[in-house]
Amino acid sequence: MVSQYGIKYAVHIITNHFGPLVAKVCDCLLKKGPLPLREIVRYTELSETLVRNCLLVLIQHNCLQPFLLEEEGGFGEVNKVSSLYMVLFDNVLHRVRFSKFMAIVSQEFDKLCVDLIETLLQHGRLSSEQIFDGFRDSTEGSSSGGMEALQENMHKLVMARYVERCPISEPFLALPSEEEAAPVRRRGAKSAKAFLEPETLEQRVLVAAVPPEGMRFSFELNPEIGADRDKVENNSSSNIGDKRKLDALESDIDGGVADKQVALWRVNFEEFIRRLRHKICIETVRTRLDDEAATVFTAMLDASRSEEKKIKTASSVPLSENSIYAEVIKSEKGRNMTLDYVISVLVGLSSSPPFVRVVDNSYSIDFKHTIEVAQTDEVESIVYKKYGKDAYRMFRLLSKAGCLLETDKISDSIFLEKKETANILSKMWQGDYLQMEKLIAGPTQFLLWKVNMINLRERVLDDMFHAALNLSLRVAYELEQQKEILHLGVDGPMKEKYEKLKKVRFLLESSRMKLDDAIMIFHDF
Repeated sequence: MVSQYGIKYAVHIITNHFGPLVAKVCDCLLKKGPLPLREIVRYTELSETLVRNCLLVLIQHNCLQPFLLEEEGGFGEVNKVSSLYMVLFDNVLHRVRFSKFMAIVSQEFDKLCVDLIETLLQHGRLSSEQIFDGFRDSTEGSSSGGMEALQENMHKLVMARYVERCPISEPFLALPSEEEAAPVRRRGAKSAKAFLEPETLEQRVLVAAVPPEGMRFSFELNPEIGADRDKVENNSSSNIGDKRKLDALESDIDGGVADKQVALWRVNFEEFIRRLRHKICIETVRTRLDDEAATVFTAMLDASRSEEKKIKTASSVPLSENSIYAEVIKSEKGRNMTLDYVISVLVGLSSSPPFVRVVDNSYSIDFKHTIEVAQTDEVESIVYKKYGKDAYRMFRLLSKAGCLLETDKISDSIFLEKKETANILSKMWQGDYLQMEKLIAGPTQFLLWKVNMINLRERVLDDMFHAALNLSLRVAYELEQQKEILHLGVDGPMKEKYEKLKKVRFLLESSRMKLDDAIMIFHDF
């Protein structure tokens, strides 16, 4: 369930990128959930043609997924199938992270790969021919050798899983069988109440839409790509027949030929979010421990990355000491480490808080706990900035205790007067950072305090969405101010004002990117 300010922030992003009409359709689907076309028309009060165009824009930019849903018919009737549209909230948020995605590619590949990623980010989804057409007039793509280089770089991006084939255009969700509908009990669960959480409708749709693995990341180099178009364009005696050939080629690109459907490509957001998740985990380990621990942790990530199938993987595959050491010495920082030293670092990583789990002399990364540590650090930082040092100490005490503590016990633990302690605890409770329970024993009343981290994470995430929305609105305002000054001219006294506005906008943009990092810790990781 998307929070109130999460919806407002997503709608603001769509408004900035595609205008108010597309944003109105997006807002309707985020608030109402998946809907058929007729219901979207009814709720938005827009014409059917306009709604269709808005949906096509969202589909083109990977922000919406159509799907077919089988539903039970009435008594004595056959099951019916409805065509529904669902906004992909996460993909909407990813639109403000394009610069981060391009930075990741620039660290691993050359400029041509960055340009290819930028083209796909800008246009959403494209066929191979459409991608390469964008480079045809440039230096890189003006020759046959340039086209080969473009294909080779595209192949690199697909093999690195930064680019993937687009999902199935309209996946079909059948009614679940009785076995699928029944709750699944966790293996080895001691409690009969421990069941696996059922998949949400969005998760089911996304799984059904994913192409087979062999097709999803398969890109064949074609030396003849673009040859037909070049031949037509370079023929000085081109006639009407030549133009028809070119038009036929364009038709094939847009709609596909009769026997072979044109493959469309898009940026694989999952892989980029996975890399950003790894980065946050590494920085958390570095902050809590040291650089050597971060080096060994990074090596474990590199060794197990290919086995990760989901973004929110709870733990990595088990790795032996020798395989970890072999990966450590590949890096410049790890070449001076001995096997014994790496093992001692692994012991530190498996101590409290355990970033690594040890089972039968094998080591696996505990992603779930590492992310929880990062979330706790972020919440504690917010408490410190909002309520002060003493509140921060109280919050840490309650967070580590994980149970109800009485006011006097908290006061004695942090060496603060009881009255002051009670006032600070009351402020944090009013801000929904603490839970309070009253215990009455005869004439005496005791106040007990506790941190509920699960509820608190949801509250903090919604506050972050609210802050991100306000920052984005302020950035838009500063941009309008800059445009007005540019229209008037930046000579004389206006130049100083223009430079000041540039600095303010830069600071706001930097703050928004840092805030987005925190949002990813609570929402995407």
